[in-house]
Amino acid sequence: MPGFIKGANYHPGLIKAYYSEVVIKISNILLGLVTITTLSLSVQASQLHAAAPQLPNVLDELNPFDPNIEQILEAYDKEHEEETGVSARAHSIEALLDFRTACKRNECAVWAMVDKSEQRLYLYVNGVFQSVWPVSTGVAGHGTPNFDTHPDGRIYDSYTSKKYPGGDFNGLGNMPYAVFISGGFAIHGTSQGNWAKLGTRASHGCVRIHPDNAFQFNRLVRSVGVGNVWVTIQE
Repeated sequence: MPGFIKGANYHPGLIKAYYSEVVIKISNILLGLVTITTLSLSVQASQLHAAAPQLPNVLDELNPFDPNIEQILEAYDKEHEEETGVSARAHSIEALLDFRTACKRNECAVWAMVDKSEQRLYLYVNGVFQSVWPVSTGVAGHGTPNFDTHPDGRIYDSYTSKKYPGGDFNGLGNMPYAVFISGGFAIHGTSQGNWAKLGTRASHGCVRIHPDNAFQFNRLVRSVGVGNVWVTIQE
């Protein structure tokens, strides 16, 4: 022990105080090293983030505000049915109309509540909250309207499109697992380049969600029928 005379008989309290001081000094040294390392990693992370390419936002190919949207959707329906053999509608219009007054919001088997101010979708199944997902609603000039209704029955799955680049999982203008609410407005998955934008307004007017969540919602709608599903979109 520096400063102590060899062979001398020191009080135990003095020895304890000495070693306590040594431990404190070592702890301070280690804390300083951890702080330096943390700052270094933070700087490196910032540099990597700055150097990483920032992907541009890609608007959905389908523009729900297009004045010819119904004709466009009918063409999509035909292509989808020809290539998949699956109807583009979950139910006939007559069957859908029979369900119109059957349930509303959380009375329905499935309720998707989209809060545009939060850019979140809250999912309820049989009246019980299940999940919350980040979404992207419409950018300025393409704002997503408010809705409080059953889906209109048009529902697409993933498939390989011969007409649109990036088909298969990103078929129909990068709109996998689309569940249409009204006209060209749908809740659908989006391509990987847009995943980082989820949680912000970034779409052409539809409600974008991650494809995994879009698949889950699509399958819920198919399983219970559009008459047992309610979609609310509000600020």
